[in-house]
Amino acid sequence: MAPAAWRLPAEWETQAAVLIAWPHAGTDWAARLARVEAAYVALAAAITRFQPLLVCVADDTVRARAQQLLHAAGVDPAQLRCVIAPYDDTWLRDSGPLTLAAGDARELLDFRFTGWGGKYQGERDDALVRALVAAGLFGAHARHRRIDWALEGGAIESDGCGTLLTTARCLEQRHPQLGRTGIEAQLRTALHAERVLWLEHGYLQGDDTDAHIDTLARFAPDDAIVYQGCDDRGDEHHDELARMAAELAALRTRDGRPYRLHALPWARPIHDGERRLAASYANYLIVNGGVVMPAYGDAADAAAQAVVAAAHPGRSVVAIDARDLIWQNGSVHCLTMQVPGGTLAA
Repeated sequence: MAPAAWRLPAEWETQAAVLIAWPHAGTDWAARLARVEAAYVALAAAITRFQPLLVCVADDTVRARAQQLLHAAGVDPAQLRCVIAPYDDTWLRDSGPLTLAAGDARELLDFRFTGWGGKYQGERDDALVRALVAAGLFGAHARHRRIDWALEGGAIESDGCGTLLTTARCLEQRHPQLGRTGIEAQLRTALHAERVLWLEHGYLQGDDTDAHIDTLARFAPDDAIVYQGCDDRGDEHHDELARMAAELAALRTRDGRPYRLHALPWARPIHDGERRLAASYANYLIVNGGVVMPAYGDAADAAAQAVVAAAHPGRSVVAIDARDLIWQNGSVHCLTMQVPGGTLAA
């Protein structure tokens, strides 16, 4: 029998756990720490309804604080594991491991993290995967591979069958010297991608990732794509997101069919002073038997939940208030990284 080929699993495949990092006074959350801790408790409670949660903590003090808050909220301690590891910030979608699978084998890809193109400090985040491996979190069959090339997990979507979806705005900003052909070559080599689908349009005010795909469009099972729409013609995003929707409609599956598209509704603008925040419904997390999605206290929340449920049939959709999370320019998916089944140590 031929050995199984390496691939990047889709997020809706079986997971062993979800990885997060707890906020503390040494992170950018310091100014609103109590409020964001409450949002993290809600996130943890939603995830542990479905599967285990691995919580990175900076030290014993942060661990005790996280455990105290989670216990008070009734989160099942059997679903929790804390791991001490230093980090600059808590956006583990971009600093955590991208895990390849080939049969029972796993490969923990450790791409270079540059603080989203040098915008922020990221030395400890860049070392996070090595720290988690050293902590014995992963099984012996899960090898660690450092890749000295900048890539954030939020910049790519995988359908689990060799197709990646990404935005030109992000990856060409990270690697202007390579050009699209060179970037595709890197993705094919590192992630064993067979196809790379590019979006030229799509952005959100308040997003400092240079248009990560996970704020805009997401693969869903059975050749579907969920994407953030904008039906407010007076909003500055309307034309750009309409162009993105047209691009998505023009994409084709491996066998030449159009993707089934699910448009998410548009939430009213949310501001922090003069700064508009990126309130995307597309930034949801798929877990075993469920989806954890952001809500914004908006009339569109219920409609967005219905769209996500339709795109992910058979899963319970749990919405959590993400207004305190987008204050730091990200949401539910940005804060989390799934660990595929069969990856963790026993």
